[in-house]
Amino acid sequence: MDAMYIKPFIASISNVFSTMMQLPVKVGEPFVKPGEGPSSDVSGIIGMSGDVIGSVVLSFSNPTAENIVALFCGQKYAAGSPDFADAIGELVNMVSGGAKALFKDRKVSISCPSVVLGANHIVAKQSDVPTVVIPCVTDCGTVNIEVSIKDTRAAAANAAGAAAKA
Repeated sequence: MDAMYIKPFIASISNVFSTMMQLPVKVGEPFVKPGEGPSSDVSGIIGMSGDVIGSVVLSFSNPTAENIVALFCGQKYAAGSPDFADAIGELVNMVSGGAKALFKDRKVSISCPSVVLGANHIVAKQSDVPTVVIPCVTDCGTVNIEVSIKDTRAAAANAAGAAAKA
């Protein structure tokens, strides 16, 4: 995956968390997720379509998610409540939307967010697209951004180039 698709997520989570919650984010070294290992206890998921397709997941432990939601909403919500899920969905929407706006010369749409709760759940992704995990440390705990996207324009150009050579 091209680094031009990772940097926007780093900028976006830093911007969203500092603006909305005054919560600084220290970004660790991104890495490719080995296999389809489990995510954390709480996952906010956004799909992408258009010139870039795939999914983006914000993954948190329950305590981290509850602390972040309390900062975001100004009050505590239990992990199973509808307001808690709405807050997680809005956070992944804001982070993904901010990153999407930074994609140069790409037309991309994002889906409505989905939220999955449960220890060690697996978010299935396209088998031909690697997942890059961006670990983010905050005073509330660690948040992982799992980016599993591909550029359809680049893939189409590569296929056309290969066909022309054949």
